[in-house]
Amino acid sequence: MKLKKLYLLISLLLFFTPAKSETEYSFYAGTFDTIDKEGDDEATLSGFEHNNPVLFRNTLIGRLSPITGGFVTDKNSIYLYTGVQAQYEVGPLKIIPSFAPGYYEAGDGKNLGMALEFKSEMKFSFDIFKDSKIGYSYSHISNNDWGDKNPGTDNQTISFSKNF
Repeated sequence: MKLKKLYLLISLLLFFTPAKSETEYSFYAGTFDTIDKEGDDEATLSGFEHNNPVLFRNTLIGRLSPITGGFVTDKNSIYLYTGVQAQYEVGPLKIIPSFAPGYYEAGDGKNLGMALEFKSEMKFSFDIFKDSKIGYSYSHISNNDWGDKNPGTDNQTISFSKNF
C-alpha cells in the first residue's frame, strides 16, 4: 500500500511539471515526529518535492517560488502539499523557509486531527556539484487548532536536490 501511494505521488508531481523549463527535484528522507514524548508515533519518512526555479519572483521579502511535494512514512501516513518558499543566499549557503498547506492521511501513524494540515519548514542547503544540492530541513506540521485535536509533529530530513 505504501508503494502505491509513493508511485501516485511521483506520478502526480511529474504530470504537473512544465515540459520546457529547468526544474529542481528534491528527494528526502528523515524522521517523522522527531520530538515524540511517548515514542510510539516516531516513523521514518521519505518524500519528493518539485520546485521550478524559472518561477522565482523577486519580492520585498526575498525570492519566492511555488513548491509541490509529499511524503509517506513507514506507518503508511501520507502528506501531499503545495505552497511557497523563499530563498536567501549567504555565500554557498542557501536558507530556504517555506509554508505549505496540504492533505494528511494518518494511515497506521499519528492522528493529527484533520485532513487539512499546514507545514512550516526551514531548510539549509549547499551546492555540492553543478546543479546539485544537499540539505537539512526541520519542519512542523499542524492544523492551527482548527481540528478536534492538534498534536502537531516535528520532522527532520536530509535532502538531495538536482536541476534537470
